[in-house]
Amino acid sequence: MLEGPLRKMRTQINDPIDYYITFPSVFVRVNDLIGKSLSFTHTGFSCMSCGIDQPIFRQGFCKSCFFEIPSAGDWIMRPELSQAHLDIEDRDLDYEKKVQLQPHIVYLAISSGLKVGVTRKTQVPTRWIDQGAHQTIPILEVPNRYLAGITEVALKSHYNDKTNWRQMLTQKPEPLDLEAERKRALSFLPNEVKAYANSALQEKTISLHFPLQTPPTTVKSINLTKLKQFSATLEGVKGQYLIFSDQQVINVRGHEGVCVSLTVT
Repeated sequence: MLEGPLRKMRTQINDPIDYYITFPSVFVRVNDLIGKSLSFTHTGFSCMSCGIDQPIFRQGFCKSCFFEIPSAGDWIMRPELSQAHLDIEDRDLDYEKKVQLQPHIVYLAISSGLKVGVTRKTQVPTRWIDQGAHQTIPILEVPNRYLAGITEVALKSHYNDKTNWRQMLTQKPEPLDLEAERKRALSFLPNEVKAYANSALQEKTISLHFPLQTPPTTVKSINLTKLKQFSATLEGVKGQYLIFSDQQVINVRGHEGVCVSLTVT
């Protein structure tokens, strides 16, 4: 039996992607669990910031931490709100400088369809794997989160910026010529970042393959905090989703901070 709070699955580039569920004292390669029965029991909560056993509010944090800690600021979800480059503090300027003032990648990806996104350079390719992207290509690299954010805002007039998780799990989109699409995207850049358009950057399409042989035709999301107990046979993994028999799925990242006991048979 494995016990502890769930955390976002760790991943490693391979063909297919390797997935790992981590607990406080052990980690398990999820690919090895495909075809086996997994039983989850909800045992409590553990806020990813303070560790308190209170219901998780958002992003793995209790309500108090979500509205106080710097790693849950609005600029996380809306990078165009970043202000550390102006020496303006949101919640903790030292933390915000550390995270915001580092290279960021603006990219195109195909998950549920073609979309634009932003990630820290250190999170490549993890971010793309977490989104269940089959193909992706960087558009440009910029030196801070604010510039990446305003670029994404400009490109959202021409591309979707959301992933439809149901379509991502049930469909395998047709490949696109992302190198041609990248050239098109460059024509929509805001003036502030045009100087970075020709910087040295990997401009080739990257393809990702997931440990899921047959996508489900429909999906039913399982909430462990409401169901309390759940058992089913694991059939595959994609994005941050465990995909089970009877077309049931669990969003592991969406359960961060939820404590469980897990048995495998």
